[in-house]
Amino acid sequence: MTVPAEQVTLPERGYRIDPRRALVVACLCWAGFAAMVWAVSTGHTDTIDKAGLLFWRNADLKPLGPKWVLEAVRDTTALGGVLLRNLFAIMAVVALLFMKLRREATLLALTVAGGWLVNSGAKLLVGRPRPEIVPHLMDAGGNSFPSGHSFNAAVVYIAIALAFAAISPRQSVRITVVATALVISALIAWSRVWLGVHWPSDVIAGWLGGAGWAFLASALLYSPARATVDVAEARAG
Repeated sequence: MTVPAEQVTLPERGYRIDPRRALVVACLCWAGFAAMVWAVSTGHTDTIDKAGLLFWRNADLKPLGPKWVLEAVRDTTALGGVLLRNLFAIMAVVALLFMKLRREATLLALTVAGGWLVNSGAKLLVGRPRPEIVPHLMDAGGNSFPSGHSFNAAVVYIAIALAFAAISPRQSVRITVVATALVISALIAWSRVWLGVHWPSDVIAGWLGGAGWAFLASALLYSPARATVDVAEARAG
C-alpha cells in the first residue's frame, strides 16, 4: 500500500509586512531609544537603575532562587551571544534560500549586517561603564550602553520572524510569529540585568534600538533587497 505524497505550496514571493505600520513601530521604538539616551546622559535613570539591579537579590547581592534558575538565565542570555544569534541568522537565510524566498533572505542578511553597524555606532554615543554594584555572573566587556546583547538579539530574532511571517497569508499567524520574537528578545535583554552585567536602562535602550532597526529595515531595505534579487536573477537567466 502506498501513501500519497504530501505537497506544501509556498508563495513565489512572500507577503510583505505593511511598510507604513513597520515605520510607525520603528519611529516609536527610536523615540523611546532617544528618550533613554537623554535620561541616562542627564542622570535621570540612576535611582531606577540601582533599584532594578538590586531587586530580587540576597544579602550577597546574588539573585534569589535555586541554581537551575541561574543556569536557565545563562542559557537565555546565550541566545543573544555572537555565536548562537549569528548561527540562527545564517540558518534562517539558508532556509529562505532553499524555499526560493531570495528577497526575504537578502532582506534578512541586510538587516542583520546593518544592525551590527548601527549598534556599533550607538555604543559610541554614551560610553557608559558597566555596573559594579553587584557581582557579574558572567564575563562581559566593552561599554554598557546600550546593551549589545539586547540590541543585536532584537535585530536578529525580530528580523527572522518578519522574514518567516511573510510566508503565511494569515495576519493572525504573522502577528503571532513576530510577537513571539519580541518576547524572546525581551527575555534575552532581561537576562543581562539578572546576571549583573547591565543596568536596566542599558537593556531597555538596546531592545528598543534593535527592534526599531528591525522594523525600519523591513520598510526601507525591502526595495534594495528586491532590486538585488532581480538583478541576480536576470544575470542568471
